[in-house]
Amino acid sequence: MDCRHIQFCDRKSQIDYHQLQALFRLGAFWAKERKIEDLQVAIANSEPVISIWDSERLIGFSRATSDGIYRATIWDVVIHPDYRGLGLGRKLVETVLSHPRMNRVERVYLMTTHQQRFYERIGFETNSTTTMVLYNQPIHRSMPTPALQAQE
Repeated sequence: MDCRHIQFCDRKSQIDYHQLQALFRLGAFWAKERKIEDLQVAIANSEPVISIWDSERLIGFSRATSDGIYRATIWDVVIHPDYRGLGLGRKLVETVLSHPRMNRVERVYLMTTHQQRFYERIGFETNSTTTMVLYNQPIHRSMPTPALQAQE
């Protein structure tokens, strides 16, 4: 496949949320049920956000969150199935890592279920020491309101 016409974009304003939702449904088992409203919040709170386009068609996406110096996490790396195997996934991750918000970060994390070998080829290592997770539940007011205000 000729990839010369494929473009990478770092502007959040260019994201077509309907195409992003369709891309997740097609190529990201972990994100098939994401709602457009939630995607908008996630993207608004992420930097960088990188998308890949074949003309007007969204074919790749990733985003990151970072404090800019100590820690960052890469999220939602996805390439349309028709475009896999062309090196776009690697280029996508490298583009995220080279972004000014990421390129000085001491430690970059990501979570993956089945793609460890792909990320190892880019330089990531298995990290068995960072294994904790909190499955956040809806907030219930278990403390009286005055007690919450006193802690502010």
